[in-house]
Amino acid sequence: MPIVKFHLADKDISDDQIESVIEQATQIYAEVLDSPVERIRVFVDLHAPNLIGVGGKLVSKGGKNAPFFEFIVMKGRTLAQRQAIAEQFTAMLAATLNVDRAEIRGNCYTVEPENWSIAGSLASEIRKAEIEARANAAS
Repeated sequence: MPIVKFHLADKDISDDQIESVIEQATQIYAEVLDSPVERIRVFVDLHAPNLIGVGGKLVSKGGKNAPFFEFIVMKGRTLAQRQAIAEQFTAMLAATLNVDRAEIRGNCYTVEPENWSIAGSLASEIRKAEIEARANAAS
C-alpha cells in the first residue's frame, strides 16, 4: 500500500537521478514500514520549471529548486515511522538532486483501511484475511 509521489522540477535532472529516487524511496519504505517491496509504489511527476514558483519567483527564471513529496500510509503507522519516512525522503532528495534540504517540503496522508482498495477489495478485508491466515498457519 505505501505510495509516494515526488513533484520535481524538470530542470537539470537525469534519468539516472529519477531511477535513484525511485529505488531509494522504495528501500526507505520497505525498511521503515517493514513492507514487501512489491507493495510499494513510487511516482515521479516532473513539472516544467516555468510552472513552479518559490517565493514568487519561477524556477525557470532562477527561482530555487524546491522538491515536494506526498506519501500515503495506512492508519496505524506510528508518528515515529511517519517522521522517519519524511526525514529519509528529505535527506535522499537533498543528496540525489543536490538541493538544499531547507527547500524540500512533504506531506503525509494517513488512510483508513476501509477507504483503501487493493485489487478491488478493501484493505480492511484483506488485512483481516491475512491475520486469519497467519493465525491458522501458527495453529
